[in-house]
Amino acid sequence: MQLTWVYKSFDELTTNELYAILQLRSEVFVVEQNCVYQDIDGKDKKSFHLMAWQGDELVAYTRLVAPGVSFPEASIGRVISSPKYRGLGIGITLLEKSITHILETYATNKIRIGAQLYLKKFYEGFGFVAKGEEFLEDGIPHIEMVLER
Repeated sequence: MQLTWVYKSFDELTTNELYAILQLRSEVFVVEQNCVYQDIDGKDKKSFHLMAWQGDELVAYTRLVAPGVSFPEASIGRVISSPKYRGLGIGITLLEKSITHILETYATNKIRIGAQLYLKKFYEGFGFVAKGEEFLEDGIPHIEMVLER
């Protein structure tokens, strides 16, 4: 599968890209995970956005958040793959590219995330280490994890 990877600041996003991002996030985080929460939280404007496209369909996405917005460190959030494209390894490439972009964009060597607990082993595979206790966020078990390079 030939994916087109696009990396943009919020102001560079087209209306069609933003619509696709919000649509996919709603499909997975609100509908699939049955979680009512405020997805549009003001952080998108302060972040960079990594997208994987198959033609005009958004396949995968992450939000790369500047230090001081979610955590003192830079952060990767809203990590998502379209249900139609799961199991193809796209999530691995998505996270590899997200880590590379965030380290370069924010000139940092430390990334902190709030990971859904069921994905802990996935993130450990990239070198993230759990920090602190498990907690509930929007009714879903999470844990903070840190990657230091």
